[in-house]
Amino acid sequence: MAKLEIKKYGDGVLRKKNEPVSKITDKVKQLALDMLETMYAAPGVGLAAPQVGVSLRICVIDVNPDKNNPIVMINPEVTKGENKISAEEGCLSFPGLYEEVKRFKKVNAQFTDINGKPQEIKADGFLAKAIQHEIDHLDGKLFIDYLPEWKRKSVEKEIKRRKKSGNW
Repeated sequence: MAKLEIKKYGDGVLRKKNEPVSKITDKVKQLALDMLETMYAAPGVGLAAPQVGVSLRICVIDVNPDKNNPIVMINPEVTKGENKISAEEGCLSFPGLYEEVKRFKKVNAQFTDINGKPQEIKADGFLAKAIQHEIDHLDGKLFIDYLPEWKRKSVEKEIKRRKKSGNW
């Protein structure tokens, strides 16, 4: 496995709508394993393919503190959401930045697993938030898109400041 480079905000790949995976090949499986390694090393709880420069609908998630319960989601989609709540959220593509984001507390999602089997998951709390966050990445949507315009501009200003000082 290889640790991949995580793309940061400003890289155009993060704003692209990603292509569905048509066939789960050895290359797709290896990408998923490399993404897990990269996510764990970051450290993070989720990572989507565009965050490593690949425009495919693949994401990996592991919210277990022991990092022993990875979920590989291929072509995922949220099928139901309930009870929006606001909670702090961060992103590996926005290192060190956290903001309050409103998301569903509970979600149902469908996806194909790494073995090509259709799956459905019912999640709540932190896992539900992670699923929504990673699926958003696959649609070119970022967590700052949920912020009021003034707050988003403030975050973008902070990123510019960090880039200028070489801390991005």
